[in-house]
Amino acid sequence: MYSYALLEPGCFYLVQEKENEGLILLQVKIVSDHCMYVEKYPEGIVQEWKRKTDPIFDIVELLSDEKVKEWTNAYYSNEDAYYEEDDE
Repeated sequence: MYSYALLEPGCFYLVQEKENEGLILLQVKIVSDHCMYVEKYPEGIVQEWKRKTDPIFDIVELLSDEKVKEWTNAYYSNEDAYYEEDDE
């Protein structure tokens, strides 16, 4: 069992927060004395504060800069596919 305290700011991680759940991509944005502000990308962006002591079942992978760039290109190119434009 791991905790959020192990994660570094600015980095993207694939984590499994609970034992029988799927993977989540997250990025640590801000680190304070006792907490961390993270962005999660399950289906859209979820921003939340987590205590450094909050558990993480598994830290699967720290994504390289190259993989983050590939993911960013794929994520944002598909984002517009869900919105329809008005024909007014």
